[in-house]
Amino acid sequence: MTYRLNKNWVVLLTALLVGGLAAYGAKNYLALQMAEIEARERNKATVQVVVAKTGLPRGSVISSETVAVRAVPKEWAHSGSITPDQFSRAEGSALAHPAGPGEPILWAQLVGQRAPTFSARLSNGQRAVTVPVDEISSLSGMVEPGDRIDVVVSARHGKRSYTFTLLQNVPVLATGTRVSHEERDPEGRARSFSTITLDATPEDAKRIIAARELGRVTALLRAPGDLADVSVQRTEAHSLLGFPADAANGISTVPVIYGGGPITVGQYMNSRDERTNAGADPPAARTTP
Repeated sequence: MTYRLNKNWVVLLTALLVGGLAAYGAKNYLALQMAEIEARERNKATVQVVVAKTGLPRGSVISSETVAVRAVPKEWAHSGSITPDQFSRAEGSALAHPAGPGEPILWAQLVGQRAPTFSARLSNGQRAVTVPVDEISSLSGMVEPGDRIDVVVSARHGKRSYTFTLLQNVPVLATGTRVSHEERDPEGRARSFSTITLDATPEDAKRIIAARELGRVTALLRAPGDLADVSVQRTEAHSLLGFPADAANGISTVPVIYGGGPITVGQYMNSRDERTNAGADPPAARTTP
């Protein structure tokens, strides 16, 4: 009887030990998972939106006493939410639909109000200029509203082709009709587009329009936070590809001699004069076999 009792105690203690270890492991695992979730939430990009302080019934007036500002993850923010910089336009308006405590206030909820027009995205003195793009210059659809790009132009002047950076660090206002990166097609993919709209000064907008008429405009996508300046030097296209300078001029560096025999002084001088008039350096005198 004593041996059986001791055996039962051993089994009981073993079960308690295993249960304690399992509970300890589960607690640590849950704590680790919670820490990772909180870290991801802290690292998410957020935007400021106007929310109701308390439950607001229909007809409530929007004011600094009835609403507050709250940061929400950017991917969850409604595109029609009222932002703090737009609050002055919404202040004093009445709600056409009720809003719960902490809920973002939408433009569609206000009586006689609508979402701000596209022009409201422009700062004073800025202009929106739309540039046609193709699969290469649109980076195969990878440009998103809110990105910044460099505008590179390839154009011909006389007999030479040049490639240079026309503008740099230009904000993208829209791609096609998309003004927000949250706008996706029904399958969740970015919508295709054939134009991008840029935020530019009036002078830069005219330069972009002129570049479209004279050459090819290409967008180079910048990394977020990249503010480095790039060279704006106009470089001859053949030089960029490593071709000799004379290859771009279309002028041979070897004189053409008709007939056999040694080159006479008169032939050499005539050849040199022709090449000098063409803008090339005279070659060294040579004889044909």
